[in-house]
Amino acid sequence: MKLINTAFVGYGAGGSIYNGPIVRSVPNFLVRKILTSSPGNVKTAKNDFPAAEIVSGFSEISQDPEINLVIIVLPNHLHYSFAKKALEAGKNVVVEKPFTPTTREADELIELAGQKNLVLSINHNRRWDSDFLTVQKILREKKLGKIVEYESHFDRFRTEIKDSWKEKEENLGNGILYDLGSHLIDQALVLFGKPQGIFADIRIQREGAKVPDNFELLLFYPNLKVTLKAGTLVKEKGPTFAIFGTSGSYLKYGMDVQEEALKKGILPKDDPNWGREPRENWGKQNTLQGEKFVESEPGDYRQVYRNVYDVILGKAELQVKPEQARDVIRVIELAEKSNREKRVITFEG
Repeated sequence: MKLINTAFVGYGAGGSIYNGPIVRSVPNFLVRKILTSSPGNVKTAKNDFPAAEIVSGFSEISQDPEINLVIIVLPNHLHYSFAKKALEAGKNVVVEKPFTPTTREADELIELAGQKNLVLSINHNRRWDSDFLTVQKILREKKLGKIVEYESHFDRFRTEIKDSWKEKEENLGNGILYDLGSHLIDQALVLFGKPQGIFADIRIQREGAKVPDNFELLLFYPNLKVTLKAGTLVKEKGPTFAIFGTSGSYLKYGMDVQEEALKKGILPKDDPNWGREPRENWGKQNTLQGEKFVESEPGDYRQVYRNVYDVILGKAELQVKPEQARDVIRVIELAEKSNREKRVITFEG
């Protein structure tokens, strides 16, 4: 089995919770170097990858001929510059979502990766959420008939303003639309493709917040309305998914279980029931044929890196393409324009 010599650039929560445990659970990657500086992150990185070298400069990664893959888990505004440096150094790259703050930056990275024949992908891991995989199955089965309305939520209740780069207004790419919205938008584009029009309401609701913490985004398709919502002051949560068709509906409450497991330090490789939702979280399908609870498909974030490995070896097609991640950013840009101008914006790009 060929090992992919890998380096992390950054090792905050994006590394220690959302990427590191997944890489540790896919046996094809050997993490050789980790670029991080804060004492807490250094300690976590050493604990997670004892054999890896902790480095203080990106050149120690970019100039290492043995490093084949660079995983970038830095604040959003740094994604472009470090991905560009890695690609210029001949490294394959995985970038934590959102891809880049602007489509201009995304297009430049896509062109560069193509010129150098390198793999460039984005960690849109929630394509492998249990509930989203179940939604895809339900739509494939066409039990709901022709879909006329789709609504998806990603809500939290967090009154405090964290001392985090995500809450800072000085850097482009922060706020809930980039953070949680990128997941919801990516899922919608996977299901329905690019919309014809976009309307958005983006707000700051928490006192003292500097970046948006609530949004409602409408994507318009022929005979289909898609509503994507996320908020930070949602104590009593409604359905995560609500889908309505000419033959019935599907409602799903609760979130995929993988994030909470990762936060508890559970590794996918150590849990034989990884990604399986409890029965009480199954969604309800109500059609002309009757009502039933639909068993949730098992989620598995490992699929992101399993696929990247196969693509680097030339054995598979990339599942999360950078062009798709770029389209997510384009939707965000047009949503921000819609919010400023208070009108429906035609999708372009």
